[in-house]
This record gives sequence, structure tokens and C-alpha cells, in this order.
Amino acid sequence: MTRFGIGYDVHKLVENRKLILGNVEIEHSLGLAGHSDADVLIHAIIDSLLGAAALGDIGQHFPDTDAKYKNIDSGILLAEVCKLLREKNYSIVNIDSIIVAQKPKLAPHIEKIRCRLAEIMNVEIDAVSVKAKTEEGLGFTGTEEGIAAYAVAAVER
Repeated sequence: MTRFGIGYDVHKLVENRKLILGNVEIEHSLGLAGHSDADVLIHAIIDSLLGAAALGDIGQHFPDTDAKYKNIDSGILLAEVCKLLREKNYSIVNIDSIIVAQKPKLAPHIEKIRCRLAEIMNVEIDAVSVKAKTEEGLGFTGTEEGIAAYAVAAVER
């Protein structure tokens, strides 16, 4: 049986933080604020995977009230979710995702992000789609106040 899940995340852009998207550090003057490394793409993917398997959400598994997740690499969290899915006899079919950011331009980083995500999830790269969109200057992403990400996951059991 194939099951689908959707994920969404958003974080505010701030000074003095690294910009991490899909477990890749992106050169930019601003980074994302959050309890962990604030990787909106991985957080959206985590929620899509957990949703597909009806296993809750990222906040239930990795609460921001727990000090052990302070500044944690979100790739570690994604690997834990993939391990949980395997334990529940799920396998990842594919991930489709979108990063919404006015700046920086993400096209030069997409393939590296796809490779890194595939490596973490232990899937073939053709099972990982990452797209980047701007908001044409509209909304909080368009005015560079934050970055959002959406993801859809398909898993099989």
C-alpha cells in the first residue's frame, strides 16, 4: 500500500545564523532562527514522512522544549525518522519538495541538496525532488523575512 503525507515549515531570517537548507550550508548574509539548525526543508520533509505513516509530527518526536535538540543538525533528525519508518516496515518511494525564498538564489545548490537528502534517507537521488521558488516580492518570504518549505512524501508498506 502506498501512503502520502504533506509537510510544511517556516523560519524567520535573522543575522548571525548559518543558512542551512537540505543539510547544505548556503552562503547568505542571513540564516534561519530556530531551536535546531532551523533547516526548513528537512523539517517539512520530516513532517511529510511522519504524516504518510500516521506517526505524528516533528514537534512530538523532537520537541523544541528539549535541550538535547538545541542547535542539532536536522539531518540527524531526518535519519532518526527514516530509522523509525524502517522499524514500522515503511520504505520511502519519493519526496517532492519546494523551498520558497526570495534570496539567495538556490538553483546552483539544488543538486547538492538532492544528493545530501538522498544520502541521509538512503534512497536513490531520483527519489528526491527539490525545487526553489520566489514569491515575486510578495508576503513574508518575498520581503525576505523568512523562508518556507513544502514537502510531499510517498511511502510503501
